[in-house]
Amino acid sequence: MPPDSPISALFHGKPHPLRSLEFFPPKDDTGVAALRETAVALQRIQPDFVSVTYGAGGSTRERTAQVSRLLREELGFTVMPHLTCVGHSRAELHELADRIHEAGFRNIMTLRGDPPKGSTEFKPTPDGLRYASELVALLKSRHADFCLGVGGYPEKHPEAASTADDLAHLKAKVDAGADFITTQLFFDNAVYFRFVERCRAAGITVPIVPGIMPVLSLHQIRRFTSMCGASLPAKLVTRLEAAGDKPEIVETIGIDWALGQIRELLAQGAPGYHIYILNRANSALALAAGLAA
Repeated sequence: MPPDSPISALFHGKPHPLRSLEFFPPKDDTGVAALRETAVALQRIQPDFVSVTYGAGGSTRERTAQVSRLLREELGFTVMPHLTCVGHSRAELHELADRIHEAGFRNIMTLRGDPPKGSTEFKPTPDGLRYASELVALLKSRHADFCLGVGGYPEKHPEAASTADDLAHLKAKVDAGADFITTQLFFDNAVYFRFVERCRAAGITVPIVPGIMPVLSLHQIRRFTSMCGASLPAKLVTRLEAAGDKPEIVETIGIDWALGQIRELLAQGAPGYHIYILNRANSALALAAGLAA
């Protein structure tokens, strides 16, 4: 297979806004088979690319490579594997960069990564990296043709001392060579628009793709938002609480909310959208159908 094209090129001259999906690597072969079925179902959406997350502390790293190859080589997706600083020395990151590049991947989601399970504080490995900006610089110096995405937190990274401090870290990632930003999940579009304004005022000019997660469970989404510092609008919580323990109604509410978000984001000039699908096809297919209507 020829090498992938850079995702950065998709922001220019596309007939439609950029559309992407995120998978996470399953823990076993049965999960990989189920993911493959989900990915086959999602081929009809024709996303511009898909991303594959990366486990901390070695928990899913080999699965990330396996799933990335499956999605790219068997199913023909443009794939952006994630890569983090967690647990890697600089030498190991050089080796991983070479391996990824040799396999034909040209797009990487470049992240510091969360502390390994059981740890509450991020600590770089000996001769490792502390910041995602350092990983961006390392990858660009190793292979200049890598297209690198980085994460942005519209409501501030939970570990950041302030919004200004968080924005400075984001600018450092872009200045190091990041090509675009994908945001952490959010449920109030005003949060995204204010974030974009702050970024532009700080001199960050790269595309900022909104990350959207359709709600599947109130308990689950409360857990996710507590981890990443996102807020849940009272109106959405009220609707989800009224649905009680009926998952099909909760999913319908989640899809409807996400659909409203995406429509408004695109109408107001967002360059596309990235859906955190949690390896579930139904919500992504329903959103595609709703957007096509």
